[in-house]
Amino acid sequence: MAMPADEIERLIREAIPDAVIEITDLAGDGDHYAARVVSESFRGMPRVKQHQRVYEALGGRMGGVLHALQLTTALPH
Repeated sequence: MAMPADEIERLIREAIPDAVIEITDLAGDGDHYAARVVSESFRGMPRVKQHQRVYEALGGRMGGVLHALQLTTALPH
């Protein structure tokens, strides 16, 4: 079962309320997404920790309901 993009966004926003989130369905199948998550809360965190924070927000859905996520994190300009 595919995971809708709005569900991915909702989960991330619940965990990182200030995030600006862009979700792109890479294959049109609801299984392969790219996400860009921009948040001030990432300041001072190494990129690995930023990614871990987003994956934690998805609550273990990676590799299951959500097959693939190409993730980019950044600080606001």
